[in-house]
Amino acid sequence: MVFVLDTNKRPLAPCHEAVARKLLKQGKAAIYKRFPFTIILKKAVDASETKTEYRLKVDYGSRHTGLAIVRGKEVLWLAQLDHRTDIKERLDKRRAFRRSRRNRKMRYRKARFLNRKRKEGWLPSSLASRVQNIQTWVNRLKKVCPIEHVSYESAKFDTQLMRNPEISGVEYQQGTLQGYEVREYLLEKFGRKCCYCGKEHVPLEVEHIIPKSRGGTDRVDNLCLACHDCNQKKGNQTAEEFGYPHIQKQVKEPLKDVAIVNTTRWKVYEVLKQSGLVVECGTGARTKMNRIRLGLPKTYYFDACCVGESTPNHLHFKTKEVLFIKAKGRGSRSRTNLDKYGFPRGYLARQKFFFGFQTGDMVKAAVPKGKYKGVWFGEVACRKSGSFDIKGRDGKRIAQGINYKYIRLIQRLDGYTYRKEGMKLA
Repeated sequence: MVFVLDTNKRPLAPCHEAVARKLLKQGKAAIYKRFPFTIILKKAVDASETKTEYRLKVDYGSRHTGLAIVRGKEVLWLAQLDHRTDIKERLDKRRAFRRSRRNRKMRYRKARFLNRKRKEGWLPSSLASRVQNIQTWVNRLKKVCPIEHVSYESAKFDTQLMRNPEISGVEYQQGTLQGYEVREYLLEKFGRKCCYCGKEHVPLEVEHIIPKSRGGTDRVDNLCLACHDCNQKKGNQTAEEFGYPHIQKQVKEPLKDVAIVNTTRWKVYEVLKQSGLVVECGTGARTKMNRIRLGLPKTYYFDACCVGESTPNHLHFKTKEVLFIKAKGRGSRSRTNLDKYGFPRGYLARQKFFFGFQTGDMVKAAVPKGKYKGVWFGEVACRKSGSFDIKGRDGKRIAQGINYKYIRLIQRLDGYTYRKEGMKLA
């Protein structure tokens, strides 16, 4: 199905791709946007004739979010939105570079960690990014489809029950460290000796089984006791890499993704309410029940079709493709490339556009001669000289040194990358 706008950019009922092809061929419409594919008519149409109820369904997850547009029993559009997972790592890296630079240049600078004030409802950048991704796509889809309702899966996870399926009653208030300090708990757990070399009667240090730099946490089941020599020798290795797999097995699977959803689920709900749509909330259990009843496989976009009480007894798929949307950002404010020590190794151009293009734009290059003769589709990497590179889906260069005169713009960089795949029902 293809989204349709009239000449005043008001959303109309989506049409079949054959109808859209006919309108484009007859010159009655033009391509408005490639992703999601939208055409715009060259004349005004009475939009009040659209009486069918269009519903956007959202299955929110920490890494991926499923999106579906449903009209009654018909599924018109499916998508999977992949959130960014590199934000915290990039912020940590930037902070380390800045700290190193300040120590080199301003050795006796006064500490400034107490003069920051966070607004009420503040979220870390890595979490706010997920909320903003959903907000962006709800607003974009409202502009190309006459959506009036939204169904949202507001899932809540019981982290203690996930760790201990038999927990009940007052045990919820009695955590692992009830009656202990962390160090006393570890001393008793590991028999007051180094868990690696077995030394006793030596100073012991609290050590991370999976280092924090490798994704480990400060949770007590990721902590152990080690003597100073073993702690230094282990360095950035995990316990398994250090030669102690039996200690590694004591670490339970981290629940970072669960914590992300529990932290942001009501923020996403507020964003949906602010969009002006009628919001219906559903639980994860209802989504699973609907998916099993409809016989659909476990994917994010099929889960989105099954969110909420409004899910019909049968679904008819009017689309055979799924749009995979990956958040990538709009580049970096930094104009200096750094080496691994934080020292400058090169500088980027101060301008953004080169010959009408910017790095990240989706383009079509028709090269008439030379090594890269042919037609190339992908993202453009710009240079001042006007000799551009074309990158494929995997980010690798598929054509280099293409003159800007042979390149035609398909869609401007909007902070996301796109790819289409066929829908898999089995």
